[in-house]
Amino acid sequence: MPAMPFWLLLLLLITAQAQASGCPDWPAQRATDEVAQLRQTLALWDDHYHRQGQALVADELYDQSRQRLQQLQRCFGLQGSDNPLASARGQVLHPVPHTGVAKLADDTQVQSWLNGKQDVWIQPKVDGVAVSLVYRQGQLRRLLSRGDGVHGHDWSRHIPQLANVARTLPQPLDTVFQGELYWRLGDHVQAQGGGLSARATIAGLMARKQLAPQEGAGVGLFIWDWPEGPASQQERQARLETLGFADSHHYSQPIATLAEAAHWRQHWYNSPLPFATDGVILRQGSRPPAQRWQAKAPYWVAAWKYPFRQALAHVSDVRFRIGRTGRITPLVVVQPVELDQRQIRQISLGSVARWQQLDVRPGDQVAVTLAGQTIPSLGSVVHRSPHRAEVTPPNAADHHPLSCWQAAGQCQEQFLARLAWLSGKKGLAMQGTGPGTWRSLIDSGQLNALDDWLNLTPDTLVQVPSIAQARADQLHRSFTLARQQPFERWLRALGVPAPATLALGPDWPTLASRNIEQWITEPGIGPTRAGQLLAFFSHEEVQALALRLRAHAIEGF
Repeated sequence: MPAMPFWLLLLLLITAQAQASGCPDWPAQRATDEVAQLRQTLALWDDHYHRQGQALVADELYDQSRQRLQQLQRCFGLQGSDNPLASARGQVLHPVPHTGVAKLADDTQVQSWLNGKQDVWIQPKVDGVAVSLVYRQGQLRRLLSRGDGVHGHDWSRHIPQLANVARTLPQPLDTVFQGELYWRLGDHVQAQGGGLSARATIAGLMARKQLAPQEGAGVGLFIWDWPEGPASQQERQARLETLGFADSHHYSQPIATLAEAAHWRQHWYNSPLPFATDGVILRQGSRPPAQRWQAKAPYWVAAWKYPFRQALAHVSDVRFRIGRTGRITPLVVVQPVELDQRQIRQISLGSVARWQQLDVRPGDQVAVTLAGQTIPSLGSVVHRSPHRAEVTPPNAADHHPLSCWQAAGQCQEQFLARLAWLSGKKGLAMQGTGPGTWRSLIDSGQLNALDDWLNLTPDTLVQVPSIAQARADQLHRSFTLARQQPFERWLRALGVPAPATLALGPDWPTLASRNIEQWITEPGIGPTRAGQLLAFFSHEEVQALALRLRAHAIEGF
């Protein structure tokens, strides 16, 4: 047998270490495949956005996808060349490189960044596209896209249409500004409206060969740096205001503590602004001379982004919940993610048809939102795992309103739902019972039919491993009280398909003898509901259950 190649041995060792540190529990080949596919997807998104001005995915999902790539590369030692701006490189050299910005994930990282720094300022992180503006003798001569930070594309053709970008300065300066072109919004509250694809709108417009005047009028400019300007941030902001860039001064605040940073971040997140934002920028007033700037994140500036409105979640399982009436509901189980201070672990897809449409499988990455700010909702499958796991839903033909009156075979879950309904508030209101209790009784062999609990005594209950004597006595008291419930309450507990307004009585034989015409004469009963009632009372297993309840001397049977 040939010796194992060194690279494979190293990868297996790294994989073992990754699993021990909370990384995905994947064999080496799967890790390689997952990372390769994620790189390919990100490269496609980058190319469409930077070269064609098309955003194929929401900004926050892009950011989380890139974070996931970095995490997987660290986990499995699969580092490679990964430059998101590779396709953005233009032909024109920036007078001063665009530095980029490091992203701080939470309060702890923000505090760490602030430690030891003085003269710190905070600004909204305007959600647009970065540009260099080159002025000669006070005239705007060139407008350059960020590109790869060193070389950008020449967007100067759009200058005549950009009515809100100063084409002439009040002083005949030869200088360069760096800033953000943004789509102008009226009193936009980020916490309520989100990003509104404002960045994609600007990127798409600037990628065009020509802008219409009304399109150009919708573009605003926020200057966030003056590389060769005054030495202090305070003086830079004051000078920018005199040059006609008032927003830069208005939306810049000095801070000294984490609490102050958090205050302004929350303030701008919830306040009307003329542009979309995706966080705040922390900026140290002093920085190196512009000649030393490089196209990478420096130490003197960082971003603290807003909470995600969509979370990228890893699917760990797909399960199918079967309700009392046989309805099958797919549940997507995800590794815990947090949205709006809520931890999300699973999402209901509502129907098997929607699950089939989305084709969600374990290993996929999905976009999760909060519908109505409370209910987890799955928006889309963002990344499909190259290793597609088989998922087989229950057979819909096996589950319907009259199936699974016993716990045999594939019926356990629907049978358990029947028991939960029977003992719940709309049923017999049996205190101290619930799905956990019923499952313990089923697993111990004490319960197979819907009425078997009527045979249980404290002595038989205490034989169940999870039930002590006091618990057994409590359950038996609940069972005894349930026996005494009136006939109509029992029918509701069994799941009779009758509206709550319909009076049911006087007894089982009377109701079971009715034909469909007799049911239709009842108030609120149409042909469909009449057919359901007839099917219920004539069903073989339901009739057998009624006979057993009669033997137990339950009222009305």
